[in-house]
Amino acid sequence: MLAAPHSRDELSALLERAEAEDRVVRAFGAGHSFTDTALTSGILVDTTKLNRVLDVDLANARVRVEGGARLHELNDTLYGLGLAFPNLGDIDVQSIAGATATATHGTGGKLQNLSAALHSVELMLADGSVVELDERTDPDGWRAARVNVGALGIVTAVTLQLVPAFVLEGVERPIPFDEVLAGLDDYVDSNDHFEFYMFAHSSTAMTKRNNRVDLHEQPRGKLTEWFADVVLNNYAFDVLTRLCRVQPKFIPPVQRFAASAGSYRRQVERSYRVFASPRLFRFTEMEYAVPREHAAEVIREIKEIGRHYDTPMPTEVRFVAPDDAFLSPVHNRESCYVAVHQVAGMEWRGYFGACEEVFNRYHGRPHWGKRHSQSAETLPALYPEWDRFLEVRRRLDPKGRFDNRYTNHIFGPIG
Repeated sequence: MLAAPHSRDELSALLERAEAEDRVVRAFGAGHSFTDTALTSGILVDTTKLNRVLDVDLANARVRVEGGARLHELNDTLYGLGLAFPNLGDIDVQSIAGATATATHGTGGKLQNLSAALHSVELMLADGSVVELDERTDPDGWRAARVNVGALGIVTAVTLQLVPAFVLEGVERPIPFDEVLAGLDDYVDSNDHFEFYMFAHSSTAMTKRNNRVDLHEQPRGKLTEWFADVVLNNYAFDVLTRLCRVQPKFIPPVQRFAASAGSYRRQVERSYRVFASPRLFRFTEMEYAVPREHAAEVIREIKEIGRHYDTPMPTEVRFVAPDDAFLSPVHNRESCYVAVHQVAGMEWRGYFGACEEVFNRYHGRPHWGKRHSQSAETLPALYPEWDRFLEVRRRLDPKGRFDNRYTNHIFGPIG
């Protein structure tokens, strides 16, 4: 059963019905996750219509919004209030509840993932009641709810701790891969946000540096923006990947062309317009957070693995500061995120499996919204506060109303 409630009362009535009929419940926002986290044989709740701004506290730079609000909708609204997220990922289609539940992140050696911006979380429980979780009233519940994989209840609202709106200067530049790795710490530490893409068959990496500047925004022309972000980065690349799917022998030259085709590009814009860009072609992805001190070794090994598998897509490398959410992949450690991709329609299991072996050797933790093969047997060793999360899960959802096959696989059944 699919339901799309317009209000908290309608959602509460749905949960009361699920309780009466003994049906499980899962919720989804944008459906952006690559995992089976939202699948259910019970009631599937579409939170799209639960997207309102509920309260604005400019004095404390806090805004309360419903859980279904999409990031791209929020960004414009927040900018109008003079506020912004301190950091964002490169995709902005997710709901705020889904993005934080899976620990969505951007990049920045001193900046945390998106869930760290949650000052409080409002959860609707299986009986239709509502609890408000924050650091003062329920510290364990709050640290569990910030990254919850949908296993505690339905996030009906969150209060966001934001920062004053700011302008970023984004600079994209191809740099030799060996040069990037040789100066990796300096690149990360000397920029507010640093990331790069590497190609298995190219000696060039495409770097991106975003830094705060005291300048007025300089919007690109609509035609320029469309040509760069849509035509070149999406349609043209999609054509090339389709060619590689039919003729894998073209993968090395296509990768070398993609790595060298990019040139110096500078953008001075509102932060969220620099962070995010459209992704209009289909692919699948695996991403792990590894300890930052092992970043260079992991990156080299992943690049070498890519030479032995057919994938035209690059590997993305980003950096995130520690936080204290129980299930955050960067829990209490500085981390390097490494993301590998495969084009839709091309085999990904062998490639991802080989990469996952590397991530496992370096005690990597999986991104909760992307593919991985971890389970309730392997995950506890990766998360120091794993048992405390399970205690909160048993407390807030003792009957397992919000379970599905995926949550039972990664957490084990309640009971």
